Amino acid sequence: MKPTQLFKEFFNSEKSSGILLILCTIASIVLANYFIGADYIEFWHRKAGFSFGSIDLHLSIEHWVNDGLMTVFFLLIGLEIERELYVGELSSLKNAALPIVAAIGGMAAPAFIHFLLNNGSATENGFGIPMATDIAFALGVLSLAGKRVPLSLKIFLTALAIIDDLGAIMIIALFYTGGLKMVYLLAALGIFALLLLLNRLKVHNLLPYLFGGLIMWYCMLQSGVHATITGVLLAFAIPFGDGGKKSPSYILQHLLHYPVAFIVIPVFALANTGILMNVPLWDVLGNNNSLGIIAGLIIGKPAGILLLCMLAIKLKLAKLPEGISWAQLAGAGILAGIGFTMSVFITLLAFSDPLSIQYSKIAILLSSLLAGVGGYLIIKMTTSANQRVSDTDEFDD
Repeated sequence: MKPTQLFKEFFNSEKSSGILLILCTIASIVLANYFIGADYIEFWHRKAGFSFGSIDLHLSIEHWVNDGLMTVFFLLIGLEIERELYVGELSSLKNAALPIVAAIGGMAAPAFIHFLLNNGSATENGFGIPMATDIAFALGVLSLAGKRVPLSLKIFLTALAIIDDLGAIMIIALFYTGGLKMVYLLAALGIFALLLLLNRLKVHNLLPYLFGGLIMWYCMLQSGVHATITGVLLAFAIPFGDGGKKSPSYILQHLLHYPVAFIVIPVFALANTGILMNVPLWDVLGNNNSLGIIAGLIIGKPAGILLLCMLAIKLKLAKLPEGISWAQLAGAGILAGIGFTMSVFITLLAFSDPLSIQYSKIAILLSSLLAGVGGYLIIKMTTSANQRVSDTDEFDD
C-alpha cells in the first residue's frame, strides 16, 4: 500500500497543524483568563471591513475568521474529498467501505446520545456538535505515537475524518442555516452552475474559478446558508482532470496545505477558544448539553465506530485493514472523539446564548483532551516495538 504524494503532504501538514493547534488553544485560554482578559475577547468582536457601492461588508474579526478564513479550510477539505473519491482510498469500494461505515457510526451515535439528553430543551439544536472529528488534532495526536503506527491505521483515521467532515458539512447545510433569502441563494447556485460549465468546457485557468468563488461566497453569506459551504462547492467545480501535478485541483490543494495548516486553523483556534473559565466545572458537567457533548464524543464516537465496523466485517461488507488490530482500531475510534475545530464551529451555529456557547466550548475542550490522551495511550500500548515500519517511513521523509 503506497500513499500518494498529496496524501502524504495532507497527513504531514495536518499532524503538524494539530500540534500548533494545541499551543494556540493553550495560549488563547491563558490570554483570556490571566493576562489580557476581556480585552482579548473584545478584540475578536471588533468590526472590520469595507464598503463598495451598495455592498457593505463590515463584520466582526471573529466573523471574518469563521465565515471567511474557514471557507478556505472547507475548500481544502473539499479538494481532499474529491481527490479521495477519484484516485484515493475512497475510489475503491473495497477500501472505502470500512471508513465509510465507521464514519456513519461515529456520527450517528453521538448525535443520538445528545438528542436523548436534550430533546425538547433549548439546547436540542446542539446535536451536531459531537458528530465531527478534528482532522488536525486527531492526526497530530496519532503522529505522537511514533513511526511504528501502521500506515493502514493512518489511512483509516484520515479517511474516516474526511468522511466525517463531509457529513458535518451536510449537517451544517441542512440544519444550521438562517432565514433563507432565495434571491441570493439562487444567485450563488447560478454561479456554481456557471463554474461547473467552465469545468465541462475544460477551462483549466484557476483565476475564473477563484473569482467566481469569491462572488459565490458573498451571495451565500447573504443568503442565510452558511458561507463556508462555498468552499466545498468551489472544490467540486475546479477541474480534477487526471489528478496529476498539472491538474488545477492538484495545484490548488498543494498551495493550500500549509497556509490552512499553519495560518487558518491556528487563527480559528485563537479566535474561538478564548474561553473564560469563570464558571464552576460542576455547573458545566451538570448541564445536559455538556453531558451530551462529552458522552457523545467520549462514548458515542468510539462505540458507534467499533459497532458498525464489527457489523460490516461480520456481514463481509468490509474487512479489517492489514496490520491493524481491533485494539488499534478502538484507539483510532477514541481519537475520532477529538471534535475540537468542527465541534466549536457547529457550536457557534447552533447557539446564540453566550452561556450555552461557553459551556459547550468547555465540554468540547474537556472531551477532546480525554479522547486525545485515551486514544494515544491505547495506540501506543498496542503498537508493537517490532511492528513493520517500511510503509510508515514514507510519511516522514
